[in-house]
Formats: sequence, structure tokens, C-alpha cells
Amino acid sequence: MKTLPAASYLKSYEEYLVAQKNLAPLSVETYLRELGLFLDFIGTKGFAPEKVDAPLVSAYLELRRDKSGISARSSAKAQSALRGFYRFLVREGKCAGNPAAGLKMPKIIRPIPEVFSEKDIDRILDAVDVSAPGGLRDRCLFEVIYSSGLRISEAAALTLDRVHLKEGILLVSGKGRKERLVPVGAEADAWMRRYLAEGRPLLAAKRPTRIRSAAEVFLNYRGNPLGRKGIWKRFKELLVKANARGKVHGLRHSFATHLLKGGANLRAVQELLGHADISTTQIYTHVDQSALAAAHRRFHPRGAGGEE
Repeated sequence: MKTLPAASYLKSYEEYLVAQKNLAPLSVETYLRELGLFLDFIGTKGFAPEKVDAPLVSAYLELRRDKSGISARSSAKAQSALRGFYRFLVREGKCAGNPAAGLKMPKIIRPIPEVFSEKDIDRILDAVDVSAPGGLRDRCLFEVIYSSGLRISEAAALTLDRVHLKEGILLVSGKGRKERLVPVGAEADAWMRRYLAEGRPLLAAKRPTRIRSAAEVFLNYRGNPLGRKGIWKRFKELLVKANARGKVHGLRHSFATHLLKGGANLRAVQELLGHADISTTQIYTHVDQSALAAAHRRFHPRGAGGEE
């Protein structure tokens, strides 16, 4: 069998991930990056993908862990990418078996997510200067992320036709392009209406008329869609202004934690977050438990912080 150049494997696998697996762009990017690293590795060893066996795959993953110091989560992603690639080759009749199929996945310990208190949320959002279009956008953006529990990529990709304020909902395209309906709280609704009426038109006007207007809700100062990096940057600047610490994804973590703290059903929170597995959502119950433990240590007579 003739060995194809690495670029051909990457192109074929990309088409498969998009057309057949219907993966989100970020997932496709991750899989292709991992596959590219692997193809470079076996290329230096003189192996074609079809001739690779399980020990070589194991050696590659071990080398990545030892040399690159990647986390268990990153190692699991690399392994998933290779397992999926070889499933594709087997499906196409280019490989007899999957050398990555029997490898043991690394154990991933999920860290307890960092959560903002309700007072922190108020302080951070109140620090936004809403006197300019960009400020209206930022206030609306971060209110919506917190109110509806959006991922940063979901907020960046939100389009005008998916905003239904009359019904009080957003239609969100999540991981794996799975769609879900999420409610918009009263505060986020008010800022969304104001931004769409007063802020977004001024930002959209910055886009050259020869270029078709953007459909995304959140625009940058040039009238182009505001990307994930732009959202991270704006939130980081806002944290400095509010004298707070954390990450923008903490707004989504806070959304889930505050709902559960208020008595929301775990299954309902799972649906709102778009988690495929409820075990992913359960991490937020651990956050609440840690808060209870901290309260016990502080206030109980036999706690670490209590009086003797």
C-alpha cells in the first residue's frame, strides 16, 4: 500500500471529522493538532500510519508526557485523537486494526472550579463603563454569560437570529454542535435590549460597507465578531479595574454553583450547561460542599477557626 504524505492524512481526517462526526471547529482543531504531532513523530522513525502498533503509540504518548510535561487531560485528548484517527483508517480499509484502542486512558482528576461570590459578580459587572458602545457590549456580554451559563465560545458564536428576547431564551450551539435553549435573566435581558438598540448599531457601523455585516451579536470596535481572545482580554482588564481575581469562565462556573446553592435540580443544571454526562455537572456540588466545610471550620466550636 502506497504511503501518503502527512498532509493527505490530515486533510482526509479533517473532512471526516467535519462531515461525518459533525465536531465543533475547536474539537477539529485539537484533533488535527494532536494528529500532526503524532505523524511528525512516526515520520522521524520511518513508520507509515498503517504500520504503527500499540507499543509505538504508547511510546509516543509516554514521550509526550515525560518530555512535554502535558497534563493527564491533555494526554487523554491526544489518545482520543489517535484512537479516532485509527477508527477512521479502519473504516476506510486502510488499516487492519486500531493500535490505540486498548490503551488505558489516564485518570483525570477534575479540579474544583473557581467561583465568584455574588458580591464579586456585582462588583465586576458594575465596574464596566457603559458610556461607550464597547462598554454596553461588555456589560451585556458578561451579564449573558453569567445569566445563561454560556461557554466563551458559545457567547462569541451567538448570532442575532438565535436571540429571542420576547420568549426570554437564547438558542445556543454548544460542543459537538448540539443545540440547547437557555433562559435569559431579567438583568441580562435589560442589558441585551439596551446593547442591541444603542451599542451594537454603532459598532456595526465601523465595518466597511463593502463587507457584508456580521451576524454575531457581540462585535469588536471594528464591527467584526468579537472572538474568544477578545472576550478573555476584556474580562481580564475588567478584573483589574474591579480589583478582583479569576477567569471569565468563572462566570459559567458561578452560574451553575449559584443555581445549585439556590436549590436547583442537578439534572436541570446539566441541561442548562449542555453537559452530555451528569458527572461533569456534579463537580459543582463539590464546590458547595467545600463552602460548607469552610463554614464548619470557621464557625464550629471544634473547627479549625473556632474558639477552644
